[in-house]
Amino acid sequence: MTLKLYSHPLSSYSHKALIALYENETPFEPVIPNLMDPSERKAYQSISPATKIPALVDEARDRVVVESTTVIEYLDHFHPGPTRLVPADPEQALEARMIDRLCDNYVHQNLQKVVGDQLRPEEKRDPFGVEEAIDGLKTAYTFLEKRLKGKRFALGDMFSLADCSAAPALFYANNIVAINDGHPELAAYLTRLMQRPSYARTLAEAEPYFHMVPLDKKPTLAPPGARDHAD
Repeated sequence: MTLKLYSHPLSSYSHKALIALYENETPFEPVIPNLMDPSERKAYQSISPATKIPALVDEARDRVVVESTTVIEYLDHFHPGPTRLVPADPEQALEARMIDRLCDNYVHQNLQKVVGDQLRPEEKRDPFGVEEAIDGLKTAYTFLEKRLKGKRFALGDMFSLADCSAAPALFYANNIVAINDGHPELAAYLTRLMQRPSYARTLAEAEPYFHMVPLDKKPTLAPPGARDHAD
């Protein structure tokens, strides 16, 4: 096996890379590093100095790739499959990369601020920062709602890098700010992403760990509308 993906079942950025691998049925060895173990953490730092996941190791090419977007672009170039995740057309490629950056910087980062705050001691909590993050999620929802109108996926009928990024970002964010509340296009889009075999497989592997997510509202495999009404 020439490819190894260092990841964690609950990591949203790991989900992003896993979707790309499963989308094209790319053979790889999954590795879940125990970063709480000092010796294993130190060993992993030789792969990813910042100790972040995911990281892709291509043993055949003696190459380590970190950052989920770069991992997907690397796979698309050096281990291509039937689904081209970064379109050849420059206009479509720009759109895919823009949506990817928006999902990472305005959805992923804001949801991680909220999750990170839950992990802090009570006296270290940052209510103002959490409020800002929630406002940021709402702004991102509004942008994406307009951008996705009339589209099956971010680029229309084509599944791409943008969707790999949007799926886990929206899946987790929905447990902080309900997408179904005023964003019907986005809610329907998330449902389609969850039904996509590559992400359905990723979620099925993550489900046994959902109880560990540090949010009052735990993730479920129910579509957005059903999830909201279940609470």
